[in-house]
Amino acid sequence: MLTVLDFLEIRKAHAAGESIRSIALRLGHCQKSVTRAIRSQTGEPLPYTRTKPVGYPKLGAFVAVIQQILREDESAPRKQRHHARRIFERLKAEHGYAGSYYPVRRYVASLRQSTRETFMRLDHLPGRRMEFDFGQVQVDYPNGRRTTDVLSGVWTYSNCPFLIALPSQRSESILEGMKSAFEFFECVPREVWWDNPKAVAIEILRGRDRILNPAYATLASHYRFDPLFCMPAKGQEKSDVERSVYALERRACTPVPRATDLADLNRQLLAFCHTERGRLVAHQTLTIGENFESEKAAAMPLPVHRFDACIKRAGLVDKYQTVMLETNRYSVPHSAAFGKVTVKAYVDRVKIVHRGQIVAEHRRGYGRHESFIDPLHFVAALERKPAWLDHAAPMRDWQLPESFEKLRATFKDQLGLRTGARHYIRVLQLLMRHPATRLDHAIGLLIHKPTVTAELIAQAADRLAGAGEADSLSIQIEQQNQVVRRVQVPMPDLRRFDELLSAHLPQGDCNERTPNDVASAQPQDPTAADHAERVCQTLA
Repeated sequence: MLTVLDFLEIRKAHAAGESIRSIALRLGHCQKSVTRAIRSQTGEPLPYTRTKPVGYPKLGAFVAVIQQILREDESAPRKQRHHARRIFERLKAEHGYAGSYYPVRRYVASLRQSTRETFMRLDHLPGRRMEFDFGQVQVDYPNGRRTTDVLSGVWTYSNCPFLIALPSQRSESILEGMKSAFEFFECVPREVWWDNPKAVAIEILRGRDRILNPAYATLASHYRFDPLFCMPAKGQEKSDVERSVYALERRACTPVPRATDLADLNRQLLAFCHTERGRLVAHQTLTIGENFESEKAAAMPLPVHRFDACIKRAGLVDKYQTVMLETNRYSVPHSAAFGKVTVKAYVDRVKIVHRGQIVAEHRRGYGRHESFIDPLHFVAALERKPAWLDHAAPMRDWQLPESFEKLRATFKDQLGLRTGARHYIRVLQLLMRHPATRLDHAIGLLIHKPTVTAELIAQAADRLAGAGEADSLSIQIEQQNQVVRRVQVPMPDLRRFDELLSAHLPQGDCNERTPNDVASAQPQDPTAADHAERVCQTLA
């Protein structure tokens, strides 16, 4: 076959006046090829074109079988469709095909070539569209390496990213993550695109219609964006966030990050997001941060009120003063026992609402069959069931300041086992009005006194609450000094003293007095004694 260099030699010789026959003899080509080169309009040989379709000598009898298999694949799940190797195996096993694998592969590729999907680059307007998706990365925590879910959000016009690590991919995590993203950007897009996770769309209808998860619908209503979704198995429809997940894995988390907890990891991810604003994307003249300013100007403002990023579940408190969320139980105060409550599950905590008031708050548990018990919720019932102090695990393992245990021992020594336990329970009930640190301070002020009661501790705690914790000790000392100054003791009258001595002592030298005589000469006025006792109680 003649090349373009052969065409050059032939055409140069012919232009110099050499005949076709001479050129053919000299260059070793036939005259027809030389004539074709001379008459070429482009000066180069024409590409090879097949005039007949490719034949399949051994595969031809099985073409109909291959076409039938591919037609049936159209209604099969995407991951359970035939590839060329599987078709080849079936042809050999079921139809006696004796040829090789490569003709099967070429024929299947030729059929699929005409049905391959094509694409067109989209040009999104500023402030219009934002895409979200989850990625997973490995993070080194103090207790070892662990997989962590990271929510990624990106604006399609400016490629401005947002990353936040979350405990899971549940609905409450999506609510918290998107709320944090909008507050981070200080604006809201007009469209938000997702895949089709159950936490966002509970049912896929025809086309792009979806039945939204109620929690996600509440979020969309609060921020007023249009919730949109990709077609199933069409992740390329949100390619910007797919690249953001790739950036999370390859740039933000390479090498493997070290973090003490999720909060520490989120600080690192936010620092990466701020750094990305100074990056220049390929084929762009402005940085990501500069493009985002145009995005922010065209986006919607944040609502006036913050979004309450939680899922709500109705619950019924049982006889153990607990309510169930998923498989875990959370305690409530005795006032809510056997009542209907609303459980508000956040990403990191659980709040329980009874009659419009928050009556309990716990750390969110992500395990199974866990119990989160606050001993303070059971203090009100201790008077009727004092045995809980020693036989109920939450009360027995209650971490209180050391002064509480010393106070219980003091009550036991002074008042006995049962009476001391009742006084100690009354002190524990003060925790419903005062924090443990304040009661610890109040106990420390009174524990050295000969007599300590729950009432005295309550009075001291009330005074500390009114005076403030910072200068409470100095105020207590000043109050005691004021009480002492208010007590006026008259100067003794020595003449009255002499009269008393002369009235009760025998005649003679006063140096002959005995101790019994002196004791009998002391005044025994009950009114004076009662007054002195009241002064002592005031000082205490």
